[in-house]
Amino acid sequence: MTALDDEAEIEASRAPLMEHLIELRQRLIVCAVALVVGFAVTFVFATPLIRFLLHPFAVAATLAEARKAGAGHIGSFDMLLDLFGQHTVGNLKFISTEPLEVFFGKVKLAGFGAVIIAFPVLAWQLYRFVAPGLYRRERRAFLPFLVASPILFSLGAALVYFVMLPFVLWFSLNQQILGNGPGDVSVELLPRLSDYMSLVTTLVLAFGLCFQLPVVLSILGMAGLVSSRMLRAGWRFAIVGVFAVAAVVTPPDPISMMSLALPICLLYGVSIVCVQVIEGRRAKEEAEAV
Repeated sequence: MTALDDEAEIEASRAPLMEHLIELRQRLIVCAVALVVGFAVTFVFATPLIRFLLHPFAVAATLAEARKAGAGHIGSFDMLLDLFGQHTVGNLKFISTEPLEVFFGKVKLAGFGAVIIAFPVLAWQLYRFVAPGLYRRERRAFLPFLVASPILFSLGAALVYFVMLPFVLWFSLNQQILGNGPGDVSVELLPRLSDYMSLVTTLVLAFGLCFQLPVVLSILGMAGLVSSRMLRAGWRFAIVGVFAVAAVVTPPDPISMMSLALPICLLYGVSIVCVQVIEGRRAKEEAEAV
């Protein structure tokens, strides 16, 4: 398809302003319905989801108790076995200091889950709204990002659940000061449910968004705003920026920061390769056009 054919296709898809507004209203209604459905589904299953999100803390507490009881060295393999349910996890005790704290915690979790569940619908509606204004080759290039974005977000969330949270919580539990008898000082970790849920949702959101780096840089590469040469030349500054962002969005401990910074640095390298591929295809298309 030539550039003239692309122009003719876009010209044929033009519509009056009122039709665009009507279409926008319809797509916003679909997005709102998807969010409501996602909120309702998540709220119905809020209690099982809370138990699921508390599991890393339960694993960390079990391993901390095992270490205190002299069970030997606790390795990452033991922690992964516990996360996959291969070991018995003891009971946990969280505190609630407000009458409706648990209820509002479920509401916040439902709102967070609604966005995740409705994301495919939201992304598709956005794509269908802007697609008539794109060339055919731009539409074909945009579609892979609709698939890559949720996959990368899921990878970031999995890293939080399976790697970062258990190790950070295990480290925190081992910092407790437990008295050995009457009169001894005891400092025991009894987290509020709302604080823990806020930590989990914030970390999942932060990691999920940071894992969108290849998508963002690839889109910028398609737009010609960045190049692979530019990305390679600025890798030192990029690493400093990644560690700075990781230090801000993660808890104040080196384990959390490294858990986010190292994968992002790897994804930065992947982004350079993606931009190189985009540049190679663009150069090939330009050569064919000539």
